Amino acid sequence: MNSLSTTSKLIKDLNEIKIQNSDILERANCSIKICRNLLSFYKKKILIQKFKTTQEEIQFFKKTKQTPLIQLIYFSEILSFEVQFPKANKSDQLKFIKKKISKINQFFRFNLEFGRYVDSGATHFDKEYYTREYLDKCHITTSNFYFQDPDFCTPRDMLLGKHKAYNSLVIYLDKKKYIIKNNLNGKHAVIENKIHWPFNNTNYVELLYALYSKGLGRKNNMSIIKVSEHLQQVFDITPKDIYKTYQDIKNRKNSRTLFLDELSTGIISEMNKSEE
Repeated sequence: MNSLSTTSKLIKDLNEIKIQNSDILERANCSIKICRNLLSFYKKKILIQKFKTTQEEIQFFKKTKQTPLIQLIYFSEILSFEVQFPKANKSDQLKFIKKKISKINQFFRFNLEFGRYVDSGATHFDKEYYTREYLDKCHITTSNFYFQDPDFCTPRDMLLGKHKAYNSLVIYLDKKKYIIKNNLNGKHAVIENKIHWPFNNTNYVELLYALYSKGLGRKNNMSIIKVSEHLQQVFDITPKDIYKTYQDIKNRKNSRTLFLDELSTGIISEMNKSEE
């Protein structure tokens, strides 16, 4: 199974749908359809092609399956939210958003330990969480998953998908709330324009931690993950393995601030040019 090519194609198709559909309901419906199709394709594949190693199975359920699963959950939630969203009355709209955010926060509180495991980049429970062998041994941690397909689910892969989808959903709801509060509301208005991030994931993590260490988010008592979520509203990037990447940065043999060094060199060069 060439998971890299199928994942890349899904991301490309989702971006095409985003470009072609300004209406969020149309975008959600189209996105849900292609995500379901890919998940169906994956299921058929793993029934035919067995995993060679436990690590290969973990990789599939923790990484490969997550790409369409997260998007499926995210757009399904948006579709449900937008269909039920009050069409008029600013006060009712804000109350509706507040109620939805409250439910999401309840989910995060209920699954606090799992959330910490995911956000920390830990791997010591991966075998129990992301292989089908343990499906009957681990208790389901949320009432929404009464039945899980034993051939295509593990004890925590659905929960992982929901955890990550809900992180993105909170950002969507925050944008929606901002639009309404500032009287920018259209039929399905949403802020979509983000600044293209031309650098790599490691550069992002390095800059993130630099800003965080200087106090960004401190006033609001925000964690590094929450600060990152807000930066993602500005920059068009979905960071991966923030904690692990930070550890890799700390373990560099030469300069541990390569990207920041490049930024410093770049601005000094611009200053010198302007003085010539």
